[in-house]
Amino acid sequence: MKENGYFGEYGGCYVPDSLKKELNNIYEGYLNLKKDKKFKEELSILRKTYQGRPTPLYFCRKLTDQINGANIYLKREDLNHTGAHKINHCLGEVLLAKYLGKSLIIGETGAGQHGLALATACALIGIKCKIFMGEIDVNKQFINVQKMQLLGAEVVCVKTGGKSLKDAVDEALKYYEKTFNFAMYCIGSVVGPHPFPTMVREFQSVVGKEAKRQFKKLLNTMPDAIVACVGGGSNAIGIFNAFIKDTNVNLYGVEPLGKGEELGKNAASITYGKVDILHGFKSLVLEDEKGKVVDAYSIASGLDYPSVGPQHAYLNQIKRVKYVTCDDEGALDGFYTLTKVEGIIPALESAHAVSFGMILAKELGKGKNILINLSGRGDKDVDFVLNLKNNVINKC
Repeated sequence: MKENGYFGEYGGCYVPDSLKKELNNIYEGYLNLKKDKKFKEELSILRKTYQGRPTPLYFCRKLTDQINGANIYLKREDLNHTGAHKINHCLGEVLLAKYLGKSLIIGETGAGQHGLALATACALIGIKCKIFMGEIDVNKQFINVQKMQLLGAEVVCVKTGGKSLKDAVDEALKYYEKTFNFAMYCIGSVVGPHPFPTMVREFQSVVGKEAKRQFKKLLNTMPDAIVACVGGGSNAIGIFNAFIKDTNVNLYGVEPLGKGEELGKNAASITYGKVDILHGFKSLVLEDEKGKVVDAYSIASGLDYPSVGPQHAYLNQIKRVKYVTCDDEGALDGFYTLTKVEGIIPALESAHAVSFGMILAKELGKGKNILINLSGRGDKDVDFVLNLKNNVINKC
């Protein structure tokens, strides 16, 4: 990454000058604090005693035997406090806000996992929290809304546009532009204007660093392939980052194909996107022939964002990561299979990676090792999946 926040041609900071100045101040504060002994010790202690790190590496023996292919391992980010990888950067960002003297945290959420993690971190550290969430996702993931409210966060139901994650980001950024003097926006992925993609990646990089050590200790080798789902891309960049220079390790990012290739029916920004600017950064964006951003769709609310982190766009451009797709049906297959075979209920987001990982295991064959980043657990998705199976979808 260049100092101005670009990864190749992607990234940057396309915001009003007043906000750009504030973001530069945040980045300067972050660079200073990442070297500060007190800050590092406090974050390390919270990760160990509150969050539950390190998360374990788990061998899926039964699933591997059933597929009769490569060995499948999971990095169990679902075992983090709050149930997903999101707490990795939320603890870091909220702690940073505390050190910078901010009194309010602003965030957005799709599946609710980022919002829940932010609300949790704010309750712990003692800062007010305001979460923007699309109406579709509020109804779909209402259990997470209730948890956020129990934790003391204000949840703003966004009813504009497509009423999903993009619209929640729109409203959160608008609010931040008015309140940055006392508030800090804690974005939910490796997206947004610089320095968010870099800061979130650095806080999430603990996943890959742990996985690398654990894999070497367990097998005295490296995985042949690493698989992670990609919406905005925080869990994927978190595990990929430690392995990018290890060219003998193949990296796979799994995008949501949703209901098909037609625009508006998927959220596969790398596969179908065009270079453009959205939410203050340049990346690949899902848009029509007139340049209008289309509503992204995925069965997994945390993946239905119409763009992707700029570093992912760059890694695709230089062909270091292979980005593939998985549709809703495939994600549901991954959800049910891992649940029934291993007794682990994955988030629908993570189920995309599980589904492709099973396909890849067959292709690679015995003797190879695949590591899947199980980015979250599926408690939040159980009612939705069961209702979907019975063709009964809860209305607003």
